[in-house]
Amino acid sequence: MPDIVTTDRLAKRYREHPVVHDLDLRIPEGCVYGFLGPNGSGKSTTMKMLLGLVRPSSGEIRIGGRPMRRSTRRELLGGIGSLIETPPGYGHLTGRENMRLVQRLLGLGDGQVARAVRTVRLQDHLDKKVRAYSLGMKQRLGIAMALAREPRLLILDEPTNGLDPAGIEEIRGLLRRLAGDGVTVMVSSHLLGEIDRTATVLGILGGGRLLFQGTRAELFARSAPDVLIDTPDPAYAHSLLSGGFESRLDGTSVRLAGLDDRATAKAVAHLVGAGVDVHGVRRGERSLEDVFMDLTGGGGL
Repeated sequence: MPDIVTTDRLAKRYREHPVVHDLDLRIPEGCVYGFLGPNGSGKSTTMKMLLGLVRPSSGEIRIGGRPMRRSTRRELLGGIGSLIETPPGYGHLTGRENMRLVQRLLGLGDGQVARAVRTVRLQDHLDKKVRAYSLGMKQRLGIAMALAREPRLLILDEPTNGLDPAGIEEIRGLLRRLAGDGVTVMVSSHLLGEIDRTATVLGILGGGRLLFQGTRAELFARSAPDVLIDTPDPAYAHSLLSGGFESRLDGTSVRLAGLDDRATAKAVAHLVGAGVDVHGVRRGERSLEDVFMDLTGGGGL
């Protein structure tokens, strides 16, 4: 698929403090792009640059192959919807009244508004005051406002923040449906499990730099999972391996960190040569959180 967003050496500095360093983003059309990184890694700043809310210090942004400049910014941003930080909406107005404000502001048709409301499944709650909405309903209203202009690209910063499991599942399903309908969704989240179940492409920032970009399979291929060696005497096996490998006891097994196939064969041969019985060798399962922690040096989200 062609890329709907590309950036070339995109950077942002505040005085002498660099926040984002030379990002080369590539976001394919029709995907859910999971944007991950520890707190302070530059995720929100990057999203705000894509939305024209923060001016880049250097570099270029292209939307649909067209550079974002002063002369093109208004037109390009017309094809982007967003929900950044807190959900929008006036609490003393109903959902319907809030949607009418968006309709008048953007000059939209009734059909566009109705489709956006149906997409987020909020049509049965439009006559309630927004202050009576749950947080999940407020998030859905914010997404409906962003979708009303029928954008090609939707940028969401922490859309599941504070939601209960049912609300998270609802937003997850919504993002998948949007991508299935051809809308590209760029979403940041601190909930790695949700990103793992939703995103088709991942981008991982650390210290303002792009550490990884690609599919989940490509990410896991770059990070070899631990090897577990099953043996009747794991303590002795651990003592034999600890001098040349990063090893630790794991129940009745010895766990060796991140070995490739060649190093694994070497470890097993070392044990067998020392007379240790080896009953099994297997790869440990790794989650997106495990790989993320490796890439970012243990930085939390």
